[in-house]
Parts: sequence; structure tokens; C-alpha cells
Amino acid sequence: MTTTELRSFDIALFGRPEHAVHRRAGETPMAALVLKRVIDITFSLVAIAVFAPLMLVAALAVKLNSPGPVFFRQERVGLNGRAFRVMKFRSMGAGAEREVAELMQRNGGYRPFYKIRCDPRVTAVGKFLRRTSIDELPQFFNVLRGHMSIVGPRPQVRAEVDQYEHAHYRRLAVKPGITGLWQVSGRSDLPWHHAVRLDVRYVDEWSLVKDLSIMAKTVKVVLTSRGAY
Repeated sequence: MTTTELRSFDIALFGRPEHAVHRRAGETPMAALVLKRVIDITFSLVAIAVFAPLMLVAALAVKLNSPGPVFFRQERVGLNGRAFRVMKFRSMGAGAEREVAELMQRNGGYRPFYKIRCDPRVTAVGKFLRRTSIDELPQFFNVLRGHMSIVGPRPQVRAEVDQYEHAHYRRLAVKPGITGLWQVSGRSDLPWHHAVRLDVRYVDEWSLVKDLSIMAKTVKVVLTSRGAY
């Protein structure tokens, strides 16, 4: 795609700057939003019940593999820019956050959505948890608390949000999700500009039918471990 084509795509997708931050008032029926929340709660409760034995095994494996807490909690930016603490199974050694600046510099600098493919901080158990997406299972508790949805844009850290262009803030008009268009379209293999376009498209074109479609596609993506590292 040429630079001109990319520019045209950006304009078509993001729209004019004055409409770039929030969805238009009244655009989504309240009944649809309530139903989405009901689906989030129901699906999360079922998932936690079904995967409880697996989560117990994962917690034990994390604890035995390396010193440190079982869960990794990190501040992320959610709906309307409000901060919350996302929860995952810890997949890195304790204190890994202190090494992120040096690693990013070694890999070309800090960029939104960027993940290091062969991150030396990831433990042996952590590699398996990431490849199978088991590390994400505790996020169902984030959904129950109302911080996240099953489907939505990827929750980002403040340093990534600080690098947004004006149009990108539209990602924050909905709750972040455990899965989303980015997950079923390549996950960490996607360039960040492509991933953010998918997230903005999700905000603009959201429907319950599309949420259910993304949830169904996520199963295939998780089973193939595509873009997971």
C-alpha cells in the first residue's frame, strides 16, 4: 500500500479530527450495551468455572518455576482514559518491568503495541502460558469487575497511550477487551498502525453480532498460537 493509499485509508477510517475521540451520542442503543454486559458477566463466570482447574495448575507452575508472585498486575488505560490494574499469570521473572527501557532501546526504541519476539525476561513456564494464552485467563476477573469486556481494543499502558495521535483516542470510547479484532487478525505480529486501525474500526462498527463472531474466531487463533509470544 502506498503512502497516498495509507493516508486515504486513515481519513476514511478515522474521520475528521473533531469526531475522533468518542462515539457519537446515542449511537449505541442502551439495550445493546446492557446485553453486552450480561454476555460479559455470564461468559466470564462460565469460563472461570470451566478453567478453574487449569488456572490452579498454572498458578502452581508459575510459583514453582521462579520466585515472585503468581499474578502480574499492571496499570492499563481503560474506558474514557480511566486507569485500572489488569491481571495475568506472571510470565516473566520478578522485577522484569525495571528492564523494559533497556530492552526496548536495544530493539529500536519504545513503540505502541510492540512486543519483543524473543524476550529474555520470559520464564520457561511463561513461554508456554503465553503461547497457549493461559496467562490471559485471570482477565476474566477484570471483566467481572467491569474494567474490561470479553471483546474490545487491547488495553495499553500509559506510555503507549501518550504516543497516540488524536484519532487513536477513539479506542478509549469502549472498554478494552480480552480479545478483539487485533487478536483474530495477527495479534503481536501486526504493525502498531494496523492494530490501532482495527481497534478504531471495532469502535465505529461495534455490534453484538460482530462480538460473537470475534469470540468464535478467537478459539481458532488460540488453538494455533498465531502471533502469541
